[in-house]
Amino acid sequence: MRLAAMSTSSFDFETPDDRLSHGSTKWGKYAGRDILPMWVADMDFRGPPEIADAMNAHVRTHGVLGYTRDAWPNAPIAAYLKQQYAWSVALDDIITLPGLVCGLNVTTRAFAAAGRGVLTPMPAYPPFVSSANLQGGRSVAAPMREEDGRWSLDFNALEQAIETDKSTFGADSVSLFMLCHPHNPTGRVWTMHELSAIGALCEKHNLIVCSDEIHCDLILDEAKQIHVPFAKAVPQLAQRTVTLMAPSKTYNVAGMGAAIAVIQNPELRQRFEKAKAGIVPHVNVLGHVAMMAAWSGACEPWRQACLQHLRGNAQRLAAAINAIPGLRTGVPEATYLMWVDCRARFPEKAAAAFEAIGLGPNDGAEFGQPGFVRFNLGCSSETISEAISRLQQLR
Repeated sequence: MRLAAMSTSSFDFETPDDRLSHGSTKWGKYAGRDILPMWVADMDFRGPPEIADAMNAHVRTHGVLGYTRDAWPNAPIAAYLKQQYAWSVALDDIITLPGLVCGLNVTTRAFAAAGRGVLTPMPAYPPFVSSANLQGGRSVAAPMREEDGRWSLDFNALEQAIETDKSTFGADSVSLFMLCHPHNPTGRVWTMHELSAIGALCEKHNLIVCSDEIHCDLILDEAKQIHVPFAKAVPQLAQRTVTLMAPSKTYNVAGMGAAIAVIQNPELRQRFEKAKAGIVPHVNVLGHVAMMAAWSGACEPWRQACLQHLRGNAQRLAAAINAIPGLRTGVPEATYLMWVDCRARFPEKAAAAFEAIGLGPNDGAEFGQPGFVRFNLGCSSETISEAISRLQQLR
């Protein structure tokens, strides 16, 4: 029996959608099995109606969905960055991309090819590591620090990783720092102090910063609601920063393939454009329409309602997990992803242990951290209730 909706808004975050009928990656993984998919980062409910309306209107008005080129006006994007983050960027600083992971790979190809090192705090979103390996660089890992469920950057470990790499590779040592801001999978919102310390580290070692800010509009901690882009927070690093953003996570339009890179240094921007030439397609027309609608300001009521829904899901699931012997988690400060420490209970193959009770999270080994799992909270409250019910088998 379907539970009563727990959302207090007029938006519907509860009505289930038959995602298997339209090729969902998330739901297709467990097709035919009684396992709730709570892994890959997309949400199970419909996004803002303004986005669907804009896409429908474009199809009705134009009808032709042919090839497109990078001739879209950047002014609406720059206006959004100014309004949302008080961040002023020039129109030429903005490059559109068919997805943020594409941006990670282009950045690595541009600034860390030919065997240069890519420094990544671990755990990390898997493409941070794979982009280095795929694009001719080397992944250089530095462990983060965890204390009572709260994760932080270990600057001693970062320094040591850089120095060790320098002693081994000399001129071909680390050239790029991969920052996830806010952090996936731990859900941290970095403080201004932490961002400044990252800036000092990168300035000291002459590193370019790639700041993945795809979750920046999903701040769950209400004391930390205002996101500050890294290039704005640490202005002395703005000229050596590639900022990647997309509406895909916040507004559930990941399948539309639309993102941006903001590069304020003309030389770096030229190198980035050269690295993507011939291999990166233009943003498709409906992807661009969706991005413009998402960032128009019209979807803000939906975003606020979605945040309230996600906060409720996070509180409920965290409480249930922490009541299970051998499991430990915190409420994420941002994202709709929950990072769960299972090392006391399932030090290896943690995801398989959850699949055995009908839950399908990401395995922490994919993020460089065996003994952890990552749960997706972007679902109905009914799904959270069912997940909690299944967790009781571990008590």
